[in-house]
Amino acid sequence: MNTVLLIGASRGIGHELARQYLADGCRVIATARSDDGLASLKAMGAQTLRLDVANPASNSGLSWQLDGEKIDLAIYVAGAMDRASASTPPTRDSFDAVMHTNVMGAMQVIPQIVPMVQETKGVIACIGSVMGSMQETTSGNAALYRVSKAALNMVVRCTQAEQPDVTVLAIHPGWVQTDMGGTAAPLTPAQSASSLRQTLNRILEQRDPAHRGAFLNHDGQTLPW
Repeated sequence: MNTVLLIGASRGIGHELARQYLADGCRVIATARSDDGLASLKAMGAQTLRLDVANPASNSGLSWQLDGEKIDLAIYVAGAMDRASASTPPTRDSFDAVMHTNVMGAMQVIPQIVPMVQETKGVIACIGSVMGSMQETTSGNAALYRVSKAALNMVVRCTQAEQPDVTVLAIHPGWVQTDMGGTAAPLTPAQSASSLRQTLNRILEQRDPAHRGAFLNHDGQTLPW
């Protein structure tokens, strides 16, 4: 039985990943910051931990909450959106909200879970976005979000460079019908989570060095940086 750690699973893609991995018979450890999120995950059968990735004090306690764990797959799902275009300077509050969740949280959480993933020579996946691809960027909409996801890509690459015994990658979930993606998105959370799960399960089984430090679409296709 694989142990899956989901960082930020109270809603959307993270919540659906928890449901599907549990249905697959995996042991799921899922984090959320709200009482409602924790209760929903616990009702599904997940082991729950309270964590607010935008709060350094909260992040600092993660390793002791997970003390002794061996993790096959860790997925950093937590994310925040700002839709302002590049022509609108971000406020300090909006910059902090997006960058703390999408970048700082990952940089504080990942080093704590690396030793646990090393135990299984497993996989750390960060939910990135094609909007963080420099090559694919032809619009300035949601500029701060794009910047944060480009920075998250660098977190993946830097982590992989220092951790040769595990696979670290960024993976785009597609455009999904969540609070962040909106109702016009072509994928439901269930469809996105299913595709992500199939790709990550395959990577976990293969342990192919070609996947280390990769930037992938939810279906496993390589994306340009």
